[in-house]
Amino acid sequence: MSRTVFPEDVDAAVADVADGSTVLIGGFGPAGQPVELIDALLRQGATDLTVVNNNAGNGDVGLAALLKAGRVRRIVCSFPRQSDSWVFDELYRSGRIELELVPQGNLAERLRAAGAGIGAFYCPTGVGTPLAEGKETRVIDGREHLLEFPIHGDVALVKAHVADRAGNLVYRKTARNFGPLMAAAARTSVVQVAEVVPTGGLDPENVVTPAIYVDRVVRVPQGVAA
Repeated sequence: MSRTVFPEDVDAAVADVADGSTVLIGGFGPAGQPVELIDALLRQGATDLTVVNNNAGNGDVGLAALLKAGRVRRIVCSFPRQSDSWVFDELYRSGRIELELVPQGNLAERLRAAGAGIGAFYCPTGVGTPLAEGKETRVIDGREHLLEFPIHGDVALVKAHVADRAGNLVYRKTARNFGPLMAAAARTSVVQVAEVVPTGGLDPENVVTPAIYVDRVVRVPQGVAA
C-alpha cells in the first residue's frame, strides 16, 4: 500500500509547513518551478524559511513573490543573479536576506547525497576560491578537494507532469531538473502534477521518482506548462 496521500488542493498540501523550515524548491529558473505550491505557501504564512533552489527568483512571481513577502531568511542557490532577479538583488543589497552560493554541480550532488544517505563527500570544485573558506580539505590523487555536506530539506516542493495513484512520478522534459533529487532529499515531499492516472497507468520504464520518495501529490491542471 502506498504511503502517498492526495490533498484536495495546494493549500491543504502545504498547510503544516512550519516557521524556520528548510524548503527545497524545484525549478531551473521558471522551468519546472512549482508556482502554485509556492503561492499556497505564501498564503499559508510560514516565515523565517531557508530556501534551496537553483536560482533566487525570477520576476515577481513564484519564488520571487515569496522572497518579496519577507518569508525567506536565507537562500542556498547557484545563480542568484540574472536579468530578472531584481527582488533578490534589492533584498541582498539591503542586508535582508542571507546567501549561500553553491556551484551547480555541488548543489545537485549535495542534494543527491542527502537522498542517498551519504554523510559527506570530497569535491575539487571551489578550491582556491572564497567558496573554500572554512572547509576541510584533502589531497586525492594529487588534487586538492573540499569536504561537502548533504543538503537535507524539511519539505520539498516539486513539479512533475504525471503521477499515478501510488505516487510514482514522470516529468516533462527539462522541467525535471532538480525535482527528483529534492524529492529524495526532504523529509516531506509535496508534488504538483498536471494529471493523476490509476496505479499501473505509467510505464515503469518511464518512472523517474518512485513513490517511496513522494508524500503528497496534488493535481494542478494548469501545471501542464513548463
